[in-house]
Amino acid sequence: MTVAIRLALGSGASAVAGALFTVLAAIAVTLPFTIAEGAEIAELWPFLVAGLLSPGLSQLLFTVAVREAGPARTSVVVGIAPLFSVAIALVFLDEALGAGLVVGALLIVGGGFLLVGERSRPEHVRALGLALALVATAAFAARDNLVRWLALDTEVEPGAAATATLSAGAALIAAYIIATRVPIRARDARAFTPAGVLFGLSYICLFEAYYRGPVTVVSPLVATESLWGVVLSAAVLWKSERVSVRLVAGVMLVVCGGVLIGLFR
Repeated sequence: MTVAIRLALGSGASAVAGALFTVLAAIAVTLPFTIAEGAEIAELWPFLVAGLLSPGLSQLLFTVAVREAGPARTSVVVGIAPLFSVAIALVFLDEALGAGLVVGALLIVGGGFLLVGERSRPEHVRALGLALALVATAAFAARDNLVRWLALDTEVEPGAAATATLSAGAALIAAYIIATRVPIRARDARAFTPAGVLFGLSYICLFEAYYRGPVTVVSPLVATESLWGVVLSAAVLWKSERVSVRLVAGVMLVVCGGVLIGLFR
């Protein structure tokens, strides 16, 4: 999805409008699951609240981050999510702390330092993009914990929950677009449709996972997207992304840290 967003932005599409179109396309993917599973609208409101965090706030920030920092480096920052997710889970979901979690957290922080200290970044990579990606990651983590907490005691099926969060997120982004008068163009919708389809598929998988496993297991697995994001960026956008040895080392530390957190939960 991250690489698809960068390709859409490369065509001149608007990042803010793109965030909306990505979420709308994702809803088209999750909606059939909702129809098949069925759901009472009154039971969906907690997931609507979760959707304001992510994909509402997070997808807006994430899309702009990809524009400002590129997909490879944005993916590495997002890989830090287990650090936020596990910290929240330890405090609010009473999940256990172990030595593996501490070592994993240190590895993730080390990977983040390698990324921040990178000197040979492409010209299009800006510190603002990395900062926005970090805030988006915190929103991802908060959403993950809220969804897991809700999943422990709800009759709402994963597909319906995913559609509810996406719908709330789309509403928030649309409100921002109306308030800021960002132009909406049909070509932007076409450009971001592939990213939205991938986003929708990922959301279904994510919610199914959180309905079955704790945050300290699922979040580190999801964070391996850092590795895939860098690999795909190198394969598809290698001329513009300039994947360096330092970046690869950083993503490996982040992924290894996430694996440790998952193994020693």
